[in-house]
Amino acid sequence: MTGYGDSVRVDRSADVDERATIGAGTTIWHLAQVREEAVVGAGCTVGRGAYVGPGVRMGDGCKLQNYALVYEPAVLEDGVFIGPAAVLTNDLYPRAVTPDGAVKTGDDWQAVGVTIRTGAAIGARAVCVAPVTVGRWATVAAGAVVTSDVPDFALVAGVPARRIRWVGRAGVPLERTGPDRWRCPTTGDEFTEADGVLSEASPGTPRG
Repeated sequence: MTGYGDSVRVDRSADVDERATIGAGTTIWHLAQVREEAVVGAGCTVGRGAYVGPGVRMGDGCKLQNYALVYEPAVLEDGVFIGPAAVLTNDLYPRAVTPDGAVKTGDDWQAVGVTIRTGAAIGARAVCVAPVTVGRWATVAAGAVVTSDVPDFALVAGVPARRIRWVGRAGVPLERTGPDRWRCPTTGDEFTEADGVLSEASPGTPRG
């Protein structure tokens, strides 16, 4: 495995292809599988039974919880959390066979990926139906089904997922401080909202 060294921990029951790239300080737990040409960044955790498909790209500091399934060509930026048994799909029109009944092969369909931006979190058993993008620091609630793009800092829930709150970098729901202004009760960060888009206004001071 490219990048494999003493600082990488791979359980003996895990299946990590020799063509995968594993960053320093990453741990790959029991029965996990990392396929060929996948890139897993530094300081990541790949939980028990998790799956990372061929060519998937994961940034630094990501966490895949137990039995999370990340299918190619997904892209996870830095600090992404994928909850237990969550699924990132890759087939917009899934079929096992072609219209004439022949078994489909890799030449019979085009994989489409899910993109998860920096700091975002996908809850347990949530499903992201490709092609969608989950924005920076957004949170997808447990059990949600994401069928459209999720804005930065949005908390979405339900089937299909809809925005129900705004959240900050700490994942905590924001408090409204004005008609178009929000504040994180944990970090003090302030935000402004315009046309359904939330933007960071100024950094706050974390509370002790």
